[in-house]
Amino acid sequence: MLKKLFQSLRSPLRRFPLSRLTPAILSSRQHSLKRSEISRNAVNVVERLQQAGYQAYVVGGCVRDLLLQMPPKDYDVATSATPEQVRAQFRNARVIGRRFKLVHVHFGREIIEVATFRANHPEDDEDSPLASRNESGRILRDNVYGTLEDDAQRRDFTINALYYDPSTERILDHTHGVHDIRNRQVRLIGTPRQRYQEDPVRMLRAVRFAAKLDFEIEPHSAEPIIELADLLLDVPAARLYDEVLKLFLAGKAEQTFDLLLEHDLFAPLFPATAEALEHDPDYTDTLVRNALANTDQRIAQGKPVTPAFLFAALLWPALPARALELQGRGIAPIPAMQEAAHDIIWEQCQRIAIPKRFTLPMREIWDMQERLPRRHGRRADQLLENPRFRAGYDFLLLRESAGERTDGLGDWWTDYQEASDSERRGMIRALSSREESSAAPRKRKRSGRRKRTGEQ
Repeated sequence: MLKKLFQSLRSPLRRFPLSRLTPAILSSRQHSLKRSEISRNAVNVVERLQQAGYQAYVVGGCVRDLLLQMPPKDYDVATSATPEQVRAQFRNARVIGRRFKLVHVHFGREIIEVATFRANHPEDDEDSPLASRNESGRILRDNVYGTLEDDAQRRDFTINALYYDPSTERILDHTHGVHDIRNRQVRLIGTPRQRYQEDPVRMLRAVRFAAKLDFEIEPHSAEPIIELADLLLDVPAARLYDEVLKLFLAGKAEQTFDLLLEHDLFAPLFPATAEALEHDPDYTDTLVRNALANTDQRIAQGKPVTPAFLFAALLWPALPARALELQGRGIAPIPAMQEAAHDIIWEQCQRIAIPKRFTLPMREIWDMQERLPRRHGRRADQLLENPRFRAGYDFLLLRESAGERTDGLGDWWTDYQEASDSERRGMIRALSSREESSAAPRKRKRSGRRKRTGEQ
């Protein structure tokens, strides 16, 4: 059915600039999206706003995903009503945001996000306290309201500018978004350079959608990215943290990594790891890639994934070289590793604001790599009881998979976890015996007492 929809949209409108187009209106016979597939709460929000005299549509990624026969993560609504007017219609609504005012309408655990139609920003004086853009063109405030047509033109990508009316079951397509879905392309609306300058995070969003949907970034939209990649340095670190989680926790982390490298977007996000990629490319690439592949596998299996492990893996390749540098200044190995870990995490948090609830477990996972080789006496059992043991053990296996030599440490801990108490005691004795036999022979002490002066 989706194929028929795409075939029906071979329109001569493609020859004209987007700004001159009237929207393509797709009736229920021309697309595969069914009203019954839409969240009932989203439909209720749209219909109540329409009954109050406002325009309202289900919009964006949920429409795109349903056309691709993918389950939407959430539902957004666009309307001609202002945030205050939306809130007046729903008791369970609250206005959020300052830079971009939205309304969240709560239905139990589901939140329907409602945004007022936005318009493009006028060119203004960046020195004015009321300016909506800074000197580089980045949008500082985004509360200029407009019409449905304005809203479609100011959205980021054509595939996210599809408006579905559940009352008539029609799709309004102002920017040929359905055409780009058919051609599996991520295309910016408007002039790419200007749109990236307005919001540099759009470069990361282009990569995320391309990886998530298995699309290509349309060449004209991809061309300025490498030149403008450093604009990410001006994006608040807290916002980049949210974007990085979306990049790497969507089930397509390895493909995302490839695209970030291809478009020079990885270094502005992870400068220390980018440097490690230059100095030790094989090890760094293998470890990061294995960690991301494992993350994708766990997500596919419905298993939990912690950002602490992910960030620990992404930053680990930079740690040994930094520790060796500190050792060269006369610092002992363990303190050098601890100081290097502190410095790398601090530096990274200047780019991506990793919360303390994750930086502390990161340090503990790294510290566990120093503790796992020390297994004598009751240390092995104490390590097993440590709440960070499993993460530390998994991280050890990750290091080994990247080619680190640990003298079979990963296999030893694998066997130890599965062994009985008596077998564990035997493993500890065997470990001690092996270390004693491999140690250099000690000099034997002379027997007997020294003769005292005058003794015969």
